[in-house]
This record gives sequence, structure tokens and C-alpha cells, in this order.
Amino acid sequence: MENKNLKELIINLEKELLRLGYSEGSMTFYKRRWQQLLAFAKEQGVTHYSERLGIDFIEQCFNILEKDFEGTLKQCEVQNLRVIRMVGDFQLHGTVLRRYYKHKELLHNPYFIEVINDFKQYCINKDYSTATIEHYTKQSSRFLDYADSQLISSCGDISLTLINRYIKTLAGYTYKTVEQQLCSLRALFKYLFKDDLIVTDFSQKIPMVQSRKQTRIPSVWSVSDLKKLIAAIDRGSPVGKRDYAMILLACHLGLRVSDIKKLTFENFHWEDKQLVFTQSKTRTSLSLPLEQEVGWAVIDYLKYGRPDINSPYLFIRHLAPFLPFSENDHLHQIIIKYMHLAHIPVSPKKRVGMHSLRHTLASLLLENDTPLPVISNILGHLDVESSAVYLKVDIKKLKECPLDLKEGSHDE
Repeated sequence: MENKNLKELIINLEKELLRLGYSEGSMTFYKRRWQQLLAFAKEQGVTHYSERLGIDFIEQCFNILEKDFEGTLKQCEVQNLRVIRMVGDFQLHGTVLRRYYKHKELLHNPYFIEVINDFKQYCINKDYSTATIEHYTKQSSRFLDYADSQLISSCGDISLTLINRYIKTLAGYTYKTVEQQLCSLRALFKYLFKDDLIVTDFSQKIPMVQSRKQTRIPSVWSVSDLKKLIAAIDRGSPVGKRDYAMILLACHLGLRVSDIKKLTFENFHWEDKQLVFTQSKTRTSLSLPLEQEVGWAVIDYLKYGRPDINSPYLFIRHLAPFLPFSENDHLHQIIIKYMHLAHIPVSPKKRVGMHSLRHTLASLLLENDTPLPVISNILGHLDVESSAVYLKVDIKKLKECPLDLKEGSHDE
């Protein structure tokens, strides 16, 4: 983007926020902060925005860095950080990046809204899972909104240059997030090309992320911490009964969060002591032995914990209105709650959501010399290679993997 002076940059940023439909209250807040930033820049004898100027501004005017270091920074004060980040992003990319986006509707242009609705129907016809459809449409909406902010009025005007500029806005995200974003774009461009909305199949030109998915080591629990976590659950309360049953399903049977949330009464074959369900991710049927401890936990919740409401789903939220958990709820907050109660440290470097309990089961099975094909069947993987990633958490097993030196050598 052209390097404009700070005053002109803020004028253009204000126009963009108005286009995005920011509320009058939000605009009043941002305008007040922008005027303070302009006054600060004038005092410093600066006419153009820089990251250094933004950091000096929030530090000298709001004492942000010291408060953050002391642990006294309030959530309302974080908004001041967002102000300078927004200015910096707009100067660099010519758009407002939504890492802190609050509005539910991403798109405002009727043309692009129609495009994304048709794309969603295309995904439905492809029989993608509900989670995949939601992810593809949300991430594709972000790209189309970016295109709209760059004055693109038709899909036919999308260029590889525009796509590359958008990809640059993903700098700073984790590998997995970038990978998911690019995957969504490939699906979008396949649809646009198939429907003759673009003349070039850009899906073939989206770059591949160099890092491999398998390089990430799964997060697992130690047996002692897992016992502490489960012991911290109040199994006498209705919510505790629910959480106890869900956590056992994750760490004893290895169910994914999406499958736990979608369990119905019909999935439990009590006479056969089997849990039978269709996996949300793979769309394949899976039958697992219903362990006694897990079965009794579910029964205890059904008899003495679950609110008496008419819903086919087993697990529901215990706050009115009593509804099933949403698609976007990964139940991370439940794990964090019991970690605090059990005095288990929460590290920002380690993922500790419900999915980590599934990882833990796989790792424990591996430690007990369970063959990978068996682990794959228990976890419902379509490919044994998906289960092989758990070798990374078992150093002993890694040492048993032979290295073919001849294969790795090069003849000169």
C-alpha cells in the first residue's frame, strides 16, 4: 500500500470502518484515540506512522507495557493495543484484519454475500461435514471481504497478485491456521472456476505450507495430572456429572469433541455394551466397547444430572436456555476450569483442550504396546499414518524405529 502520512491514513481507515458497519460507539472511541495519536505524533515531530510510534504512544499515554509486566492490565485497556494494531495493519495491507473481529456478519457487499451463499450450497452438495462447511465459508468470507476492501467488485477481477497480498495478511498465525486458511481458499477457487466466475483455476496456484503437519508433537497428560483433573470434578452436582461423563468418553474411549457433543440416546446400545455412532470428521461408523466406568457415568448423568428437556442430544448446557453445545464450542473452558480446581499449571506452550485427552489415550495405548492398527481402529482413523504421529511422544518407541542409512546416503 502507498505510504501515506498519518492524518491521511487515519482518514482512509475511518472510511473503511464505516464501510464495515462499526457502531457509533466504537467509532467515537476510535476517533478519540486517533486524535490522541495525531497529537502525540505532532509532539514527536513525526508525520508518518510506524510501529515504534505506536508502541511509544500507548506506553507514554496509557502505561500499557508496565501494567502488562506487573499483571495489572485490564481487559478494557487492551483496546488501546488494538487501536495501534489496526492502524499498522491498515497501513501495511490496506484493510482491517479481524483477529479481534466482533461482528457476526463478515460480508456487506450483496454480490459477495450471494457468492458465499452459493459456495456454501456447493459444499453441502459435496457432502462436507458441518464443521468443514462452516470453516470453509467463514474463511472464504474473510478473503472476499478483503477483496471488497481492495475495491474488487467482481470475482472476475480477482488476480493472483490480490491473492498473494491476502496471504501476506496471515503472517503471525500458527502453521495450522495458515494451512486451514489456504485449504479453504483452494475449495473456494475450485467452486468459482467450476461455476465460470473466474477464468483461471487459482486453486492450483495457492502455495503449499512448507512445514509438515506431522512435525507437531501432540499434547498429552501425565497419568498423575489426569487423575488430579478427574478427582477435581464435583460428581455430586448436575454439571459435575455431565463433565465427568464427557471427560471419561474422551480419555477412556478417545472420542473427538464434535462426536461427544452430538451423542444421542440411540448411540448407546446398553444390552450389547456398545457405543455406536457416525464420526463427524470421517463420516464413517464406529463401534466401541462401553466400559463399565464410562457407562455408569453416563447413566448417573441421565438419571440425576440432565435437565428434563426434549432434546435428542445427550449432553446439553446447564444454563437457560437448555440447549446442546454449539458447533464452535470446543469445551476448552471445561478443562481449564478443572485444571484450576486441581491446581494444575496452565502453560501457554501446551494445548490442554478436550482433544488432548484423546491424544493421551493414544499415547497410553502405545506405551502398553498396543499395535498401531488397533489404536487406529479405536480412534476411528481412516489411515494408520494418522495414528503414527503419537510415536513422537514415546521416545522409547522412537528409538525402536530403524533408520535405513543406505536410503539416506548419496553417491558422489
